Amino acid sequence: MDLTLDLLTYGLVVMGAFFFVAGTAGVLRFPDVYCRLHAVTKADNLGLGFVALGLALQAPDWAARVQILLTWLLVLAAAATVCHLLGRSSLHGGVPAVGGKEVRS
Repeated sequence: MDLTLDLLTYGLVVMGAFFFVAGTAGVLRFPDVYCRLHAVTKADNLGLGFVALGLALQAPDWAARVQILLTWLLVLAAAATVCHLLGRSSLHGGVPAVGGKEVRS
């Protein structure tokens, strides 16, 4: 049972790391701030979810598992809020999208 649980944990953490790397590649490769925000928030939230699930499997008791999952939910809410604020600030600051026109309000 312990070997199966360890293998499942390793698999989830490796999948989470893959999504973190994919989000980082998106930040480095995508052409504008809006695409980069989309890449980093989606990939990092999914990556953190896999890592949190993997860690929750190894937690010693239910209180620690709940704390790990609540931390993940807090990060989800914070990332969505920060992404929205950065996108809105970029839009109102006149940062154009690729192929788009500059927007001033």
